[in-house]
Amino acid sequence: MKLSSKLFTLVLASTAFGLVGCKDGGTNTGTGVESSPPPATVDDHAGHAHPTEGPHHGGLIELGNEEYHAELVHDEDTGSVTIYVLNAAATEQIPIESTEVTINVKHDGKPEQFKLAASPDANDPQGKSSRFVSTDAELGEHLDEEGADPKLVLTINGKSFRGTITHDHDHEGHDHE
Repeated sequence: MKLSSKLFTLVLASTAFGLVGCKDGGTNTGTGVESSPPPATVDDHAGHAHPTEGPHHGGLIELGNEEYHAELVHDEDTGSVTIYVLNAAATEQIPIESTEVTINVKHDGKPEQFKLAASPDANDPQGKSSRFVSTDAELGEHLDEEGADPKLVLTINGKSFRGTITHDHDHEGHDHE
C-alpha cells in the first residue's frame, strides 16, 4: 500500500510539473490570451529601412507602433504647418475620414491646442483627406520653442493615435527666443 501511494504521489507531481512547464508557442491556453509578439509589419526593424524625411521633405512622426507615420512640413515664409498622414513605411499618403487633426503644445508652461483642417489632396477620395493644414503662424513659432513638447493627435479608422513631434530644421538666420 505504501508503494502505491508513493507511486501515485510521484505520478501526480510529475503531471503537475509537466502541465506548468508546458508552453504552446505563446498562447496561454487557460485564458485564451495571445501573448505572441506583434506581426512583423508593425515592430520588425530587421526587414525594412525608414527614410530620414517624408515624401514632402518634412520631419517624420511615428504613430502607434509604426502602424502609420505623419509628416510635418513647416513653411516659414507663410507660417503654415501641414501634416500628411502616411503609411507604415512613411512613403505614401493615407487618406483618413477626419475633418481635422490636433497639435498640442506647451507655451509658457500652459497647454495650447491648434487644429489643422482637412485639405484633401487631388488624389484623396471624396470625404477623406491625407493632408491637414494650419495657417496660424503662432503654431510654427511654438514648435520651435524650448519645452513645447508638441504632440500630434488624430484618429485613423476609429483608433486614436498620438505622436511626438521633433521639429528640427536649419535655424540659420532665425532668431528664436
